[in-house]
Amino acid sequence: MVKFATAFFLALAGATAASTQDFRAENRVTVTPVDGGFQIADGAGFGARGMWCAAADYANDVLGARSNARIYVVGPRLSFDAPVTFSLDPAGNDPKRVLILSQSLRAAGSNLSLAHAHSFCADARLINR
Repeated sequence: MVKFATAFFLALAGATAASTQDFRAENRVTVTPVDGGFQIADGAGFGARGMWCAAADYANDVLGARSNARIYVVGPRLSFDAPVTFSLDPAGNDPKRVLILSQSLRAAGSNLSLAHAHSFCADARLINR
């Protein structure tokens, strides 16, 4: 019984550790799971488009979100080299339409559909051929 319980808790710990690992999006941008969402430090040369692409890729591949799901900025970029935290839940932020993509990362509540954000991955596909 003790061996079974030990094996169970080790397996559970391994599964938990694996579920909190960084994710590498198709555009090679790293996405890190954090409390309340997931964080992206930079767009790997693609700027805001690269960050939205990575957010969509993560939401789809890891979280299983559908193409009509909304992706929200819940932790805006406060300086040029600061990360952005995204979530599928607006988390108390007032949802805002994205009018200027580069500015969208600076406003909590900015949101795009997963499908729209994923369309920015085409940039990386063209360059990484």
